Amino acid sequence: MLLIGLTILLNGGPAWAQGGLEQRLKSWPDWSLPAPLPRPSNRDDLIYPDWFAGVWQVENVDLDAPDVPPLLHQARFQVDRRGRLIGDRSFNATAIGRALLGEQLLGVEEDPDSANRQIARLKGDLYLETTVTGRRQERPSTDTFLADELVLQILHAPGPPRLSRIETLSRYNRCGEDICAEQWQGRYASPGESLRDQAIAQHHYQLRFTPLPGSAPSI
Repeated sequence: MLLIGLTILLNGGPAWAQGGLEQRLKSWPDWSLPAPLPRPSNRDDLIYPDWFAGVWQVENVDLDAPDVPPLLHQARFQVDRRGRLIGDRSFNATAIGRALLGEQLLGVEEDPDSANRQIARLKGDLYLETTVTGRRQERPSTDTFLADELVLQILHAPGPPRLSRIETLSRYNRCGEDICAEQWQGRYASPGESLRDQAIAQHHYQLRFTPLPGSAPSI
C-alpha cells in the first residue's frame, strides 16, 4: 500500500525464516538482506482476509515523529476476477501519494501485465517505478494478519536513475469494526552499493482503519 518511503527465494536463509514473520519482527531494527521472501509471479498479489473488504479512512501515525500530524488517506479493498480480496493498488497509492505530495503527484498507473508493478508520474518530468520483488503473508489467528513485502523503487529523473529497496512488514488486528495495525519499514541501499545489505534507515508506524459510512467490512 505504500507508494513512497521491497528477493531472494528461501534457500538456507536466516534463522527467522523458520519462525515466520513474528520471528522477523524480533530482529527489528537489525534487518538485512537477503530476506527469504518468495518472488511473486506476475499474477500473484497480496490476499487479504475478508474483514478488509470495503473502503476505509486510514490514520497513519509516525511513531518516530510523534509531533508530526497523522497522515490521513483512504484505502480500498475489493474482490478481483479470481475471487481474491486484494488492495486496489492504484487507488491506494494515489490516496497516499496525494496526502504526501499534493499536486506534485500527477497519477498512478498499473502495469497491465503484472499485479506487482506501478508507475507514479510526478511533476517535473519525474516518475517513480515500484516493483514488488518479494512477498510473504501469514494468518496466525482469525483476527490477525501479517504481511511482508520487499519492493524495488526506481526514481527516473534527469541524470542517472536512483534506486532503493524498501521492506515493509505489517501486522493487522481487528478492533471491533476498525482495523488496528503496526508497520515496520527498512530501507536498503541500491543493489551492489554495499558489500553487506544492512538497513540504512528504519521507520515505525501505527495505523487505524475506520470503515467509511455505507462501506462496512465483510464478516
